[in-house]
Amino acid sequence: MTKDVVALTQRMPAPWTVLAGLLSGGPDKLVDTAGDGAVIQLCDEQGRPLVSVEAPLLVQVEGEAERLLGATPPRVPYWWTEARATTGVPEAERLAGTFAARLASLAGGSAWPPEAARSVAVVESDGIGVAPTPAAAQPAVDVLTPNVAVVIMDRPVVAMTAWLSDAFRAAAAAERGLQIVTPPGTVLSPAVLANMPEWPSRWVVQDQRAGYYDGLSGAVLRWQEGMFATVVAPDATEDDPRTPVAASYQEVAETAQRQLALTFRTIHPADDRLVLGGALETVWRELTGAPPAGWSTAEPANLPWSPGRLTDVAFARAPEPTWFVVVGGPDRPGLATVRVSRTKAGVEETVTMALGYGDGEEPPLAALPRVAEALVTRHRLQSMLVQLRKARRDLLVPPRFEGPGVPLAFVLGAEEVRGMPDDRARRTPLAEAPVQLGPKSRPGYYYPLPGDPSDLAGWADFERLTRHLKGS
Repeated sequence: MTKDVVALTQRMPAPWTVLAGLLSGGPDKLVDTAGDGAVIQLCDEQGRPLVSVEAPLLVQVEGEAERLLGATPPRVPYWWTEARATTGVPEAERLAGTFAARLASLAGGSAWPPEAARSVAVVESDGIGVAPTPAAAQPAVDVLTPNVAVVIMDRPVVAMTAWLSDAFRAAAAAERGLQIVTPPGTVLSPAVLANMPEWPSRWVVQDQRAGYYDGLSGAVLRWQEGMFATVVAPDATEDDPRTPVAASYQEVAETAQRQLALTFRTIHPADDRLVLGGALETVWRELTGAPPAGWSTAEPANLPWSPGRLTDVAFARAPEPTWFVVVGGPDRPGLATVRVSRTKAGVEETVTMALGYGDGEEPPLAALPRVAEALVTRHRLQSMLVQLRKARRDLLVPPRFEGPGVPLAFVLGAEEVRGMPDDRARRTPLAEAPVQLGPKSRPGYYYPLPGDPSDLAGWADFERLTRHLKGS
């Protein structure tokens, strides 16, 4: 299985430090570049990459190495340098480990995983070669077929790294799916889940009993026709094509941990004075008492929270859409993904946010009407759905069944209300009347959903409400 190795250092690896690390295979190894110079590769005699090294990243946000690697880094700010060894070449794995160990020794820090970086000695690699790289393959892609690009990852958390982001884009451009293969103990960052394309893209989990299964649905998989695809049950029919579900996926443990999830959309007029991220910061402050800790266009989130800098990046990429990940501090697990896009209506922000709560910690549900009021009156909210679900406090996605969330509230902004005929937005089929937000001349509405948060009754209320608002 492919090995990822990370050096976490107090000082930025200087060019000579990186060179010393790259010579872990001896001075006769070939060095090449990829990704417009952002990736340096240690190659075999035919110029095929053994180890790919990404440019060092300055991390200024606490908790990211702990969240994504389970590692203890130097104090922030520190440098994160990631290396990826080519699949199926043991010498390449040792080269990557030695590279990280040398960087940690010379620049002050540590390497992850510790067992991969025990030696700084030259790795004997004479005569070692690798298979030719498939056409159009990115450094993160291990197998390329006409149907899918396959990425094999052996790390505790599959994060939306720059490596993986490049693989997503390359697969989409080639009209292929992306399939991520992991061992059974791996979990997904919510940022990866937010970007996972539809079929045939999958999270493929190795399993001793089932062989492979889909980490999000539990469907048993096998390699067929150039990709991992579902196994059809022996008694399946054309009208009922049942798929076996892996036993490991169904091993669900009771938990008192919960997640408060909010999905909302705002639309702003395209204006040179526009600053993005204000709605998200408002929600974060109201629910946690503090702003987000950091943000980036990939994980780890390495930049301190700054709506101004986030806006600059989005405007520089316009009219193309921009995706961001935003994280909270270690004391209150929080993660949001933000997609900024230009539309005919203006500049649209679509936010999916979750906060984690452990046993004995109560989500601040009483603050939800106040959050809705602020979004409607100050941030041009279009709509928002709030849910509560039983799931991990750390927000990571396990390859096990986790129940759906239960809707607690739905919010309509003033523009959406104005677009409805008659008095439909104020008169609803729910027992509890909506709460008016903002001025009477331009109101929004907060709809509390009376379903018990401990069951799924709220979904029936939500469906009745949405059908009413649509006029059906």
